[in-house]
Amino acid sequence: MEVILLERIAKLGQMGETVKVRDGFARNYLLPLGKALRANAANKARFESERATLEARNLERKSEAQKVADKLDGKSFIIVRSAGETGQLYGSVAARDIVETLAAEGFNINRNQVDLNHPIKSIGLHKVTLHLHAEVEIGVEINVARSAEEAERQSKGESLTSADAIYGVDEDALKPEDFFNPEAEFEAEEE
Repeated sequence: MEVILLERIAKLGQMGETVKVRDGFARNYLLPLGKALRANAANKARFESERATLEARNLERKSEAQKVADKLDGKSFIIVRSAGETGQLYGSVAARDIVETLAAEGFNINRNQVDLNHPIKSIGLHKVTLHLHAEVEIGVEINVARSAEEAERQSKGESLTSADAIYGVDEDALKPEDFFNPEAEFEAEEE
């Protein structure tokens, strides 16, 4: 199906272009969301008459998205989750968790604007891209940690996936005597 794009769509085309897309993509996404019109003579004439309005609306949305991107630039957000000693999360951090964290900080972002192909399943610093507008995207840092103190240590560059980092214990220096007292068994038997 051929459609006329009413706004720029990544990997598809610019506003005003007539592009050929699959019927399902047009019927289920582009047309219902008002991102495109069917390419016929009546719609082409309609688009040309509304072109100035559409371009002004697009420019306004882009400037609003740019303002939000300027506020988000270089920001880091902390998400606290429970995890094992190896740093593997017991759950995961999905796009909705990132949206909730951003909302708590006062940023209104939709879940479909978060570019997260796979959920985050380990503690650490993760770069996540936010698509605020077709022409505006920004990367934010998500700091996933077990606690706020660990998040602060991670942000300084410390790795928290070893017993030394978590508990302050050097795993390599441990000896069996540190865990039990061999003489204690003999003393208990003698009594």
